[in-house]
Amino acid sequence: MTDQITGRQFDESVGVGDWRALWGGGFACAYFQTRSIGTGAALVDAISELTAAGNHPVEVDLRPEGVTVRVFTHDPGGLSSHDVELARQISVAARKLGVPADPSAVQHVQVSIDALVTADVRPFWRAVLGYQMVGEEDVIDPRRCGPPLTFQQMEAPRPQRNRIHIDVYVPRDQAQARIAAALATGGHMVNDTNAPNWWTLGDAEDNEVDLAIWG
Repeated sequence: MTDQITGRQFDESVGVGDWRALWGGGFACAYFQTRSIGTGAALVDAISELTAAGNHPVEVDLRPEGVTVRVFTHDPGGLSSHDVELARQISVAARKLGVPADPSAVQHVQVSIDALVTADVRPFWRAVLGYQMVGEEDVIDPRRCGPPLTFQQMEAPRPQRNRIHIDVYVPRDQAQARIAAALATGGHMVNDTNAPNWWTLGDAEDNEVDLAIWG
């Protein structure tokens, strides 16, 4: 079994400045500003050669303006020293193509639903979204395009409080800027007792979001 490392250990490794470890997804992610499909495809080709040689999983999202890359060892999430080495190699390939990275564009989003009986609720969301089960608690888009859904146990009904909220996982060096931006729009801090691991923010009508880092 490959030794598992924490998100902080990944972030503190040498040569991974383009990358950020994200809690929730359990992966390390980088966004490269290719600004064209052709350049992006060239980067994807280079990544394909690297992963084929190392037989290591990687997820790549190619768009006209950039390429998002996620590396992980332990499915559905978890990092190892192999991810550190692959991340370094991908960054070298990007530099050869003259492609810069933008760590501020990296994040992971999921939807959390509170339920009294999660076993009764989960099948509905799996069916209506066409998702698949992962583990015993979450459902995910098999194409990994839409946000995953996680279900949280409620002990009693809460008619006066939202039962669906968004979880946003950001790099630890981006958290304070993201919080400040949200508060500047008229949002407010609902709960910061779990800081610096996560903060609960609310919009002007008290719809909630948990902003979290990988501690």
